[in-house]
Amino acid sequence: MQLTFIRKTVLSGDTNCPSLYRTDRNTFVVQGWRVTDPEALRQLDIPAHETVVEVPSDVLAEIARSL
Repeated sequence: MQLTFIRKTVLSGDTNCPSLYRTDRNTFVVQGWRVTDPEALRQLDIPAHETVVEVPSDVLAEIARSL
């Protein structure tokens, strides 16, 4: 899988998190903050092989502009 960097949030400072990447499979890879809030996780049905991450809206807005 080849990743192409799209955008990182202005909140990331010198790191690349959260970030958004486009793949050569016509999909996206999201790097974000791991959701650990028990109340939020109880609202989701997450299989053992998956996780959820939180991503700021400025990163997602870049997707809308680029499509």
